[in-house]
Amino acid sequence: MPTYDYACDSCNHTFEAFQKMSDSPLDTCPECGKKIRRVLSGGIGVSFKGSGFYVNDSSSKCPASGCASSSCPQSQAANG
Repeated sequence: MPTYDYACDSCNHTFEAFQKMSDSPLDTCPECGKKIRRVLSGGIGVSFKGSGFYVNDSSSKCPASGCASSSCPQSQAANG
């Protein structure tokens, strides 16, 4: 379930609420009982976990026989 941020302009209370996307937005401040608004937030960014990623999603170790790239160090060594 997504987390939505809310803010009350009357008492400056801010809070988060876990709601289904199909739920209607909250409209009453739990502190003062007045009208609140949903605050748009950036959410979280992409979180990479693990040993790492390559620029082209493949390892830098390519077999010299199957590598035709001119930037591959192994193919340059094989071609002399």
